Amino acid sequence: MGAFLIIIGLILFLALLAVSLYNRLVRLRINREQAFADVDVQLKQRHDLIPQLVEAVKGYMQHERGVLTEITEARANAMKASTINEKIEAETRLSSALQGLRVSVEAYPDLKASQNFMDLQNEISDVENKIAAARRFFNSATKELNVAVETFPSNLIATLFNFKKEPMFELGEQRATIEEPPKIQF
Repeated sequence: MGAFLIIIGLILFLALLAVSLYNRLVRLRINREQAFADVDVQLKQRHDLIPQLVEAVKGYMQHERGVLTEITEARANAMKASTINEKIEAETRLSSALQGLRVSVEAYPDLKASQNFMDLQNEISDVENKIAAARRFFNSATKELNVAVETFPSNLIATLFNFKKEPMFELGEQRATIEEPPKIQF
């Protein structure tokens, strides 16, 4: 009779542990989705500013149509993306396209002096800073979920209920530019 109670107790303990681990994984997944929703708000604001920026730049940059087309196409693809992973990929391309615009603008001193352009640049810079902060929070939530998915014993429950390791929101090609030390010229 005592062994039977121990077995029942052990089964009950394992069932409670499994439920607890499953609920933790669900909370972590929801936390990641909420973190991306915060990123998404900032991305939508950036999407709204990009057409204004392109219009402000068009008159000055007659020879840079390819850059403007790339930004417009990247924005359209980013707005069409439906899943978190698709949005991450599309936004990385859009960030790269915007970086190309920043490089191209350097050749146009009149454009850089335009108040409208400067205001848009400041707004986009502010949005980019907010996106970076939201992306850090998202990556933190993603890391927490990924650790739970890959560590024992929660990895058993994760495998059983199809939780998987999720991608971070990386900078992509921008990382090399951002990590490069500034060039100082006299």
